[in-house]
Amino acid sequence: MAKILPKLNSSLQDFINEQQMFFVATADVDGRVNLSPKGLDSLRILSPQRLLWLNLTGSGNETAAHLLGVNRMTLMFCAFAGNPLILRIYGTARTIHTADPDWEALYAHFPDLAGARQIFDVEIEAVQTSCGYAVPLYDFVEQRSRLVTAFEEKGPEGTKSYWAEKNTTSIDGKPTGILG
Repeated sequence: MAKILPKLNSSLQDFINEQQMFFVATADVDGRVNLSPKGLDSLRILSPQRLLWLNLTGSGNETAAHLLGVNRMTLMFCAFAGNPLILRIYGTARTIHTADPDWEALYAHFPDLAGARQIFDVEIEAVQTSCGYAVPLYDFVEQRSRLVTAFEEKGPEGTKSYWAEKNTTSIDGKPTGILG
């Protein structure tokens, strides 16, 4: 039976901290809904009603574009090992870019990862748990490192060039705000 809670309790925070992957969904008022898997050491819980998600550079930048139009976000965690559980976090999010004044203070919560392009500061409005009985069991092997090593190789200037080429608009042509 699904339960709706106003915030993350300590057991749900522990569950999140044990996960190797989560999913993020956003949508603007029109265009495509975006749903992306996320991994690496890219999520921090600051309080029962606030979390940070570090977004690394990728081929698209849909989340940033969507949040300029509608600042809602859903994160989903699934238990692929242990007891079954699906956890959804519903909230609003604020985008922090590398040139923003609060970037350094918020980025300090994370390891220094090449290709870091935004932090999403999520205010949690509701938390939903459900059974997850149909989610398959998987064995975790390791996080993939290719994304980080690719942007280590590009360096800061090469990363900014990549942003200018591939990350300034969404697939629906909406601006992402990445270059200010």
